[in-house]
Amino acid sequence: MTYIQLEQEILDFAEGLRLIGLKPEDKLALFADNSSRWLVADQGIMAMGAINVVRGSRSAVEELLHIYNHSESVGLVVDNPEFFNRLAGTFCSKATMRFIVLLWGEKSCLATGETQGVPIFSYREIMELGRESRVGLTDSHDARQGYIYEAIGSDDVATLVYTSGTTDNPKGVMLTHKNLLHQIRNLWDVVPAEAGDRFLSMLPSWHAYERACEYFIFTHGIEQEYTTVRNLKDDLRHYQPHYLISVPLVYETLYSGIQKQIYTSSTARKFIALTFIRGLCLTRDQKQPSYVVSMLEWLWARIIAAILWPLHVLAKKLVYEKIHSAIGISKAGISGGGSLPMHIDKFFEAIGVKLQNGYGLTESSPVIAARRPNCNVLGSVGHPIQHTEFKIVDSETDEVLPPGSKGIVKVRGPQVMKGYYKNPLATRQALDEDGWLNTGDIGWIAPCHSAGQSHRCGGVIVLEGRAKDTIVLSTGENVEPLEIEEAAMRSSLIQQIVVVGQDQRRLAAIIVPNKDEVLQAAKNLSIVDADAADLGKGKMTSLLYEELWKWTSECSFQIGPILIVDEPFSIDGGLMTPTMKIRRDKVVAQYKEEIANLYE
Repeated sequence: MTYIQLEQEILDFAEGLRLIGLKPEDKLALFADNSSRWLVADQGIMAMGAINVVRGSRSAVEELLHIYNHSESVGLVVDNPEFFNRLAGTFCSKATMRFIVLLWGEKSCLATGETQGVPIFSYREIMELGRESRVGLTDSHDARQGYIYEAIGSDDVATLVYTSGTTDNPKGVMLTHKNLLHQIRNLWDVVPAEAGDRFLSMLPSWHAYERACEYFIFTHGIEQEYTTVRNLKDDLRHYQPHYLISVPLVYETLYSGIQKQIYTSSTARKFIALTFIRGLCLTRDQKQPSYVVSMLEWLWARIIAAILWPLHVLAKKLVYEKIHSAIGISKAGISGGGSLPMHIDKFFEAIGVKLQNGYGLTESSPVIAARRPNCNVLGSVGHPIQHTEFKIVDSETDEVLPPGSKGIVKVRGPQVMKGYYKNPLATRQALDEDGWLNTGDIGWIAPCHSAGQSHRCGGVIVLEGRAKDTIVLSTGENVEPLEIEEAAMRSSLIQQIVVVGQDQRRLAAIIVPNKDEVLQAAKNLSIVDADAADLGKGKMTSLLYEELWKWTSECSFQIGPILIVDEPFSIDGGLMTPTMKIRRDKVVAQYKEEIANLYE
């Protein structure tokens, strides 16, 4: 689709909705997945002053019904007949719908027996209604005179986005037009997009992170392509995108694939490929290093860089160029929606693929901090974006802490939500009277130094986990599980891991093994015969325990017993969010008995 086609379809769709009875400030449920028509529907609903209530097709029917009824939506825009037929029985008996709009497919495929009395419109019908009306308005002076527009205010609610967090029930975040416009106007410092740049996306378009990125990049005349997990590898090679917008898990998947290729290469190539060059250095120390120490560090870094430079050039020629041709991402990969493990950060830095990590919440539209192309500090989420304030406070006293001190992250700015829909108590808990949003994250702000390795890192935000994720052992010690989980995930034998141990004397872990890799490792170590097709539970547990110790031995706390589960945590299974973060509370609840048995 060209931009002019997109504009005309948005205007036609908006006018079509007006003609079938949608009014400004009405809520309209938009339950659909990525496509050009999702974007048309989204923009069309907001352009006429209505409020869209968004979600994708992978959510449970009960969750979608809750969102529809809680938001007081008046109608439903749905992706396709198959998806609608899954909803029909529940929605038609438990929800009031003024009309239904089908984005794709034919009305004849709908289970119409369930929808008696509810008008159903295809996408084409809405477009034709809107187009005819707009032509009539253009041709008739009298019609134009009688047409009344209602102005949209910047503080008017544009959309309700129900959180898909890792804990609690979803809450309806009210984002205004001003909230969304802040993202459009202030993300260029992070992503200096130019007309014609190719962007590849695979996140749900309704998700706040993907949505803000799309709104921003479309204002710069870029070319947007959508892909899926299944097609990502082929589409990266085919489209050679300048930018990839995604979540940490996708970069971890790319890393695993590249690592597998490297390890099957010759010994010389493997050695060259895995030689890393260090970058900027983060520190929590408020004391500034002396000038002499700073100069010695500077000199030593350049000596090491000079020694390694020929090797780096050779690696680029023999290895890295092949990786680049396979994945594109010639300008930057943008990572958000979760914690980016340090080993992934270092790897992409070493092979010459710029990976910029950002930070935000649905409640902040979402971006509040991000690494800049010219200050890409590994291990951080970068500096606050424009017009955004941060402070770190003590979790008990709410006292503001100095740079370098760890505490609860709070943020304030024009992108912060209006509140939670019909939930004043939750709004008061998240937002104080001065407009500070409690993110629920633990972090610190890097101190400013004028010299030394960290002299350019002052003011960057560093996150260390969720306050709700903190495990309190029966000894009274507080454990941040993220550190251990990220260390363990460096192992190719571990596909997923959740550290547990609340109110216990020691930690335990639930592990989803990478079975093929575990079996191969067992063969390499002669634990099983070379032609073995399976590995017993006992041997697998022993092997994984040794692997866990190998990668987490330097962490502050160690894992005790482990529980191995066969079924991977998934979105469809309800154990991951749409941005592929593990729902820790749901995993713990599902394996409650097995966890209890670990401690007996």
